[in-house]
Amino acid sequence: MLHDTRHFSASASFRAALATHPPGAPSILKRGPDPKYVEEEEIDVTLVPDAEADIHISDRAAEQLQSVAQRQNNPYVALRVTVDSGGCHGYQYKVEIAKEEHLDDYIFEHATIKPSNLYIDAISLAMINGSTVDYATELIGSSFKVVDNPRSKGSGCGCGTSWELK
Repeated sequence: MLHDTRHFSASASFRAALATHPPGAPSILKRGPDPKYVEEEEIDVTLVPDAEADIHISDRAAEQLQSVAQRQNNPYVALRVTVDSGGCHGYQYKVEIAKEEHLDDYIFEHATIKPSNLYIDAISLAMINGSTVDYATELIGSSFKVVDNPRSKGSGCGCGTSWELK
């Protein structure tokens, strides 16, 4: 019986697109929430100290944010990531282009690829601190995603849209 051997080679960027853990570096925290605002608005959250606020922005996500900023001719454009209750496992991520920053936001940017602004409200950061924001290209489309969340239990639901807090 003859077996054909097929060889596969890929470029570095293609291998990165297939990577389970996207390449990237810890982001820079530009600003944390205004504690006075959080208190006045009676937002029920324990703020993550600035020194412990840890979100990674993958190189792919930063490059895509940079591209959006260039297309919109707006260096202040940002990605807003929030956690909403819902889905079959309790929580789901909402990711959208932000129109403005809020006083309860943590504002991050990629260490080297700029502009690459990321806004995460105080309640959401408490649930995704330590995660990576990535940009994935798949057969069904491309999108920003939150991956490697150390606060989620298991791999989430079968459809991949919701997750459970540990």
